[in-house]
Amino acid sequence: MSRPPFLTLPRCARAYRLRTARGEFAVHEARPEGAPRGTVLLVPGFTGSKEDFIALLEPLARAGFRAVALDGRGQHESEGPRDEAAYAQPELARDVLAQAAALDSAAAGNPAPPHVLGHSLGGLIVRAAVLLDPGAFASLTLMSSGPAAISEPQQARTKLLIDALSVTDMESVWRAMRELDPQEAPEETTPPGIEEFLHQRWLGTVPEQLMATGRQLNREPDRVAELAAVALPKHVLSGVVDDAWPVSLMDGMAERLAARRTVIQGAGHSPNAERPRPTAEALIDFWCGVAPRQG
Repeated sequence: MSRPPFLTLPRCARAYRLRTARGEFAVHEARPEGAPRGTVLLVPGFTGSKEDFIALLEPLARAGFRAVALDGRGQHESEGPRDEAAYAQPELARDVLAQAAALDSAAAGNPAPPHVLGHSLGGLIVRAAVLLDPGAFASLTLMSSGPAAISEPQQARTKLLIDALSVTDMESVWRAMRELDPQEAPEETTPPGIEEFLHQRWLGTVPEQLMATGRQLNREPDRVAELAAVALPKHVLSGVVDDAWPVSLMDGMAERLAARRTVIQGAGHSPNAERPRPTAEALIDFWCGVAPRQG
């Protein structure tokens, strides 16, 4: 579970609901002072939300990018039905395409496809969106997201979570998870307000979304060959360690994709929250090197 380092939006950002052809989504959007050099769409992972990217918003806007982080369908502040079928991967991928189209049409002065980044589960979802319509995006970044299903130990943990969600309520599952969490060392104390935010985010997420996407994490096929055939600039970014996918798997995926590869020192599964400054620098460098594409 990603922990944002803080919760206060920077002055360059605002919260609102993005209207798309597939419904409304809660977003945080940061804009540069002048005309943006591009738009970036930031898609969170399993149990995550738009707040996971909050520390990236200001540096991306300062570099000239319009940055939009969102809650996916059934995540945190974006509504979703109590039906697992609504969270099938193709449905979530079509949501991303609708979000990209809405951002493109709202771009001031110079509409163009956005860059898209998916973190963890979000990487699998945006990969599916790219495979449905590569022309909808300027580039693809997979952050802490691997080529296929998550590691076997994480599959076992995710199955336990799915089983628990199928028989009990979200609050009871939350309490059980907190009891299993390792105790924080004094230097790792969660900043004020974060723990309550994590609790409320969990309660605000639709359980069927977690069950459906948890199964996706456990069963995802390897689609790297399909993605390699798509002529789109690609970037694979991760920390130096990762419990969900071994870093060596992400190294190999980057080679198969002929993608740029970035490893963020000092980071684990959530470089965006754990080491936001070097993560932002790496993303900016990649996006600045991508030739503009008109929509």
